[in-house]
Amino acid sequence: MAVFDLSIPRHSYIISELAGSAGNFGTVLPLLFAVSVACDMNITHILSWAGVWYILTGLYYRIPIPVEPLKAVGALAIADHLSPHLIAASGILMGIICIGIGFLGWMDRVRRIIPESVIRGVQLGLALIFIRSAVMGFVLPDIFFAGISAFIVLAFLIGKKYAHIPDLSAFCIIIFGFMVAFYLVGFPSFSFIPIPGFTIPTADEFIMATILLLPPQLPLTLTNAILATSLLVCDLFQKTESPDRLSKTVGVMSLSSSLFGGFPMCHGAGGLAAHYRFGARGGLSLVFGGVLLFLIAGICTDSDIVKALPVGIFGILLIVVATELIRHGLKTNNYLVTIIIAALSVPFGLAAGFFTGLILAWIIQYKKREKNT
Repeated sequence: MAVFDLSIPRHSYIISELAGSAGNFGTVLPLLFAVSVACDMNITHILSWAGVWYILTGLYYRIPIPVEPLKAVGALAIADHLSPHLIAASGILMGIICIGIGFLGWMDRVRRIIPESVIRGVQLGLALIFIRSAVMGFVLPDIFFAGISAFIVLAFLIGKKYAHIPDLSAFCIIIFGFMVAFYLVGFPSFSFIPIPGFTIPTADEFIMATILLLPPQLPLTLTNAILATSLLVCDLFQKTESPDRLSKTVGVMSLSSSLFGGFPMCHGAGGLAAHYRFGARGGLSLVFGGVLLFLIAGICTDSDIVKALPVGIFGILLIVVATELIRHGLKTNNYLVTIIIAALSVPFGLAAGFFTGLILAWIIQYKKREKNT
């Protein structure tokens, strides 16, 4: 499929692609802004790298393969206020691993090793961590703007159900937040995006990332971001997209973004569904999305604007992201494993929940095979 589909009238296609370009912003923007606030990361660099990979991914795949942050890393970063260098370490490691797996063609092996119930448990645990972080870190300190944001979400939900209005609540909440910031500190002049520096974490940071961030993120990326995305491409576009090819691009995105001040990025089945639902059918939608992200990044070069954004809006947006994760997490084929992982993830961390659930799932599988022989 071409970036521009000549079989569709040009004006209709462009409108559809433009509508679908922001389809996944409800996940992308809340996580990136919340990470920036919680971890003191440069939002301009984060958004710029997201914009770069939106555009390159659209040109490369020629269908709306999504670009979104690593959710497990994002959840832990927001909850524990992780340092930018520790986040970069996790992205560099994820990048190297995904590139290696892609070139070695090991995705089928990954599919067999990690049971679905474990992945669903990580998704559910992520959702609970997002909700806790949203309420404690963003909603309670800013009840007023959180309430307005919740009203916007509710209004779009009602409009979608009864009037078939597209759910643009996340996009509208972000615009609302910027309007508040402009009112408080004035409208900024659009500035050129500064060139980011080169980031090399220490050995200790790589070790901490390996222990704390890789265990919950790696299986989620390999399954949801790669295997599930590959399957959904086949369902929506009737074409085959190799999981190993997706693994390579995830690796390159995560590695390059992390080395130069961005947040590690991946793909995602939920993001693909979101782009498609709002009208995206080709790579042009991601090109439009990348341009929008660059425009937002240009505005955010003024640090006063970022500081003036009401934090309550991020709390509600994170809760919206959490509800989507809950919906997917409850699709499990073993509620015991999934719920145990989710329950352990909030007090003890995603890594503890993941390893406990993985061992339990393997034991259950072994018992079933033993019973059938």
